[in-house]
Amino acid sequence: MAVTLAQGIFSSRTGDFKHRGDVQKSYWAVQELESGDVEVQALNNHNIPTGPKLLIPRERFLSNYHPEPEFYANTVLPNLMRQNERIKRGEGHRNREESYSAEYEFSSAVAVDEENVRANFGLGLTFLERGEVERAEDVFKRLVRLKAIYTAEHKHLFNEFGISMRKNRMFDHALKYYHRAEELCDDDENLCLNISRAYFEKGDIRGCIVYLEKSLSLNPSFDEAGLFKDFLLINGFMNDNGEVAIATEEFEQSLEKEPERLNKTVEFGKVIIDDVPEFDDSELEPEQSSEQEQRSCMKSKLIQLDF
Repeated sequence: MAVTLAQGIFSSRTGDFKHRGDVQKSYWAVQELESGDVEVQALNNHNIPTGPKLLIPRERFLSNYHPEPEFYANTVLPNLMRQNERIKRGEGHRNREESYSAEYEFSSAVAVDEENVRANFGLGLTFLERGEVERAEDVFKRLVRLKAIYTAEHKHLFNEFGISMRKNRMFDHALKYYHRAEELCDDDENLCLNISRAYFEKGDIRGCIVYLEKSLSLNPSFDEAGLFKDFLLINGFMNDNGEVAIATEEFEQSLEKEPERLNKTVEFGKVIIDDVPEFDDSELEPEQSSEQEQRSCMKSKLIQLDF
């Protein structure tokens, strides 16, 4: 991974240098990389770095860019600090369920920098938490266009976004963002379990099993994934070989005929969150701990599960 060696605000000049009034001055946020190249990002009208980052050779940079420490200290840094405070206030309001105050702060931050990842995620989550799906979708469309979101530091935001969308029954949106997070980090058992749940709630049992098994392969001791697997086995969604045991159409028809067979905790394409049957072996004697007896115990128990 490239390591930042130096950074700051620099300017470049273009135009007719014989006529002073025809020279245009542009400001850039600059990071020198270990490779020797220099990464530059333009400032917007609010003097905040935004938009694509460009790589230029170090020799070209030294010839065409000039340091602007005073401009950074007097203009850019205060603007960045105010922007960060807006986002922090928005996140604080969201955590306290003060959704309209959160919307105001996030919207203010987006107005200053339309491509700010945290502000856009915060605004989208605020809309989702209020059930305003159409407004949330507008934010999602903007996020998809931002290259800055596809970095490891934003993985947790993708995951949180996916959870919120899943709870709003936006399964395709949730899976899209989960898979973006997977591209950033494909060895997270929690993320794989969330993907598995989203596939299940969508009614895609095959996709559910694939990601459940991936979660368990990453962490065989992951209790929540184990409990979810037991739930699928007990209710006939998968067999002991880890294969799909019921087609989506059959699943739908069986629920129409026998909705009570799943203890009324499952509807077609949807798990009722927090009411998934789980295994509890606290009442079994040591000699009764066979797999068949454990499953029998599971059928009679419901305890809370949230992941």
